[in-house]
Amino acid sequence: MKPGIHPAYRPVVFRDKAAGFAFLTRSTLSTDRTVEWEDGHTYPVYDVEVSSASHPFYTGTARVMDTAGRVERFERRFGRRGAR
Repeated sequence: MKPGIHPAYRPVVFRDKAAGFAFLTRSTLSTDRTVEWEDGHTYPVYDVEVSSASHPFYTGTARVMDTAGRVERFERRFGRRGAR
């Protein structure tokens, strides 16, 4: 790799405030805010809106859409358009 052209790859804390969940990983994200982590070190922190702790797919609160029922309801309501 060419020296001097790549962003710094460092430990960063990603925090999901809605779920009260945070995890430490490495990233090239740059942020001005910092947080003291469980190990006593201070790391940059990046707030995210959705993580595995708050996403409906991972939490088991996802709803399955009944697409067949929706199509049948539409056809009952408006009829078939292509049958002329």
